[in-house]
Amino acid sequence: MSGRFLGIHHASLIVADTARSLAFYRDVLGLPVLERPDLPFPGAWLGVGAGQIHLLELPNPDPVDGRPEHGGRDRHVALSVSGLEEIKLRLEQTGVSYTPSRSGRPAIFVRDPDGNALELIGAT
Repeated sequence: MSGRFLGIHHASLIVADTARSLAFYRDVLGLPVLERPDLPFPGAWLGVGAGQIHLLELPNPDPVDGRPEHGGRDRHVALSVSGLEEIKLRLEQTGVSYTPSRSGRPAIFVRDPDGNALELIGAT
């Protein structure tokens, strides 16, 4: 087989309010906002290392309520991070709750304002 997967280019997350989501992703997590092409709906693109997160402000076909409290038991996007302790402090200072990974790894799970789960894994 000659085709190889090289990495994840981006993950798209549905959000209800782009400005509210940017307050979380840009202002709390510190992700840079990237240039976004002119699309027929609101949203934002954010840089994550060599990849991206695309925020799509569109009607959500999935239930937002009734999700598992721990994001590790739900679909989620996992991101490698440096400075996990600093990120935990920023989350605490802004009132954003998180749960530790139950695997024993240096990782936490957090949900964005729309209930999308993120796993933040400390780089070793």
